[in-house]
Amino acid sequence: MSRTFMFLLLCALLCSAPLALADSSTAELNADALIARQATGDASLLVLDVRSAANFAAGHVPGAINVPYATLEGQLAALPQLKDHDLVVYCTTGKLAALALELLSSHGYTRLQHLSGDMDGWRASARPIEQSPPVEATVAPH
Repeated sequence: MSRTFMFLLLCALLCSAPLALADSSTAELNADALIARQATGDASLLVLDVRSAANFAAGHVPGAINVPYATLEGQLAALPQLKDHDLVVYCTTGKLAALALELLSSHGYTRLQHLSGDMDGWRASARPIEQSPPVEATVAPH
């Protein structure tokens, strides 16, 4: 095969590959495990939805807070206490969650988890969904 063909094939494969999570050590948390942990009332758990405020308002994981990915970095600088929380991050399909996990990791957050399946998976498995007015929240632990 020619080098050009090999290069184009490699580019096509890389472009079609799913976006990797921030770090291969980022744990995946399934919906059942999240619901069980939320049921314990664990104050060290924070579920972070990084989708837009409108998407959040249309339906989100119960108990989640909304910090759109576009505003995440600016809000984290003022809230170092979140480093003491277990952050479970999700978006619609996983792409923004991966970027958010990478950003959080680069700011020293180590207690990071990704919600398996993100919101698409949550909806597909008929999990409970909360709706709220479309207001962008700031990051604040419960």
